[in-house]
Amino acid sequence: MMFPIPGLFRTTTFKLALVHTAVFAVFVVGLLIYLYTSTVVFVRSEAAASLEAEFSELLTVYERGDLGQLSRSVRERSSASMPGTRQFLYLLQDADGEKIGGQLAGLQVSDETVSKKLFIDIEYPKPDGSFEARPSEGRFARLEDGVILFIAYDIDEFLGVLPRITRVVWTAAPIGLLMSLLGGIIVSRSAARRADELANTAKAVMGGDFSRRVPVDGSGDEFDRLGEQLNAMLERIEQLMQSSRHIGDAIAHDLRSPITRLRNRLETALSTPLSHHDAEDALGHTLNEVDAVLATFNAILRLSRLEAGEAARMVPTDITALMLELGELYEPACEAAGLEFSSDIGRALTVKGDRSMIAQALSNLIDNAIKYTPPPGQIRLEAAKARDNKVVIRVIDTGPGIPEGDRESVMKRFVRLEVSRSEPGSGLGLSLVKAVADIHKGEFEFSDGGGGADRAGLVASLRLPRG
Repeated sequence: MMFPIPGLFRTTTFKLALVHTAVFAVFVVGLLIYLYTSTVVFVRSEAAASLEAEFSELLTVYERGDLGQLSRSVRERSSASMPGTRQFLYLLQDADGEKIGGQLAGLQVSDETVSKKLFIDIEYPKPDGSFEARPSEGRFARLEDGVILFIAYDIDEFLGVLPRITRVVWTAAPIGLLMSLLGGIIVSRSAARRADELANTAKAVMGGDFSRRVPVDGSGDEFDRLGEQLNAMLERIEQLMQSSRHIGDAIAHDLRSPITRLRNRLETALSTPLSHHDAEDALGHTLNEVDAVLATFNAILRLSRLEAGEAARMVPTDITALMLELGELYEPACEAAGLEFSSDIGRALTVKGDRSMIAQALSNLIDNAIKYTPPPGQIRLEAAKARDNKVVIRVIDTGPGIPEGDRESVMKRFVRLEVSRSEPGSGLGLSLVKAVADIHKGEFEFSDGGGGADRAGLVASLRLPRG
């Protein structure tokens, strides 16, 4: 029978905790090896080097002098070594096994012993007069006439260090591993809780609660950063959903009149005989109504693509040249509408953006200014560098302006002020300008034009990053 695995053990964070525990185990083994190498091996190699130096020095004394000189040197060095201390122990004995000097008792060495190193147990004197057998390493040499020189040092201390180090490490290792595992479980539970909050928020949003947001505790960790990004995304989704709920009503409101006029005109044309001239007139009006409906749907399609993140060719764009072209294009239209046209365009103005999108946005602003500015009036185009590394483009008119309380709402889809209901249009032009500004990470805003009470005027400003 297979038991179900708890959800915590299936989480990525718990698996990472296990990996952390395995890494910690490898660290413990490496630490044990390092401690042994840096203590026992190092100290023992240093002691062996000192033993070799001491042994070589005594052999040099013997070679430069005689057995008597060597015997005096051994007695001097032996008397300098205090019993019970970790210093060298000496033995100098003759061919008959009689001790000539040193602290050690006689050494039994067979004639077959040719190795320079000897590992033997030596009875070390203790302060109370007794002796203790301890493993030792020594250097051995046969001199002339069978004289034996032997120097030893205690290795029992070195051999005892390793078990102590091992015992300490392996005592602490399980505790460390357990703490590491417990820490991993705690971290896993915390991460799993945050992940559950994300999952619950997503589930609530899928259930229709678009006001739900991911909890953010202000710690600034990766979950907080992810939560902030998700909340921004959910905010945008909620805005789009609210906009979508009103789009149907707005479309019906704005298209009902032209479609109704179109139907009435067709019904009238079918109910009464028409002359050739009347038929052409009816068909002309019908075609105009159909063009207006198609223009509205094309504007909706274009705006939808922009708001969906349509790919823009973000390249350096010469705003100066673009503004001059638009000025030449719209100056005749202004004159035909009885308006005075002027411009003040800075030189060498460049932004990083899509030229066609920017041209469409500016065309919408100029069209609106011409449409809603009664004659005699003024239309002015301005473009200049701003202090915040941006280019500011302004379309200024002397029309009635837009009340400050309505300036945010007119940037939404299908929103048209009551004074503009009699004018042709779909209420999408300013929405498209706002979408273009957002795509270019710019700003679109309105301000007063500085006119009189009856003609307050309007300044439509588009701020785009410089290229």
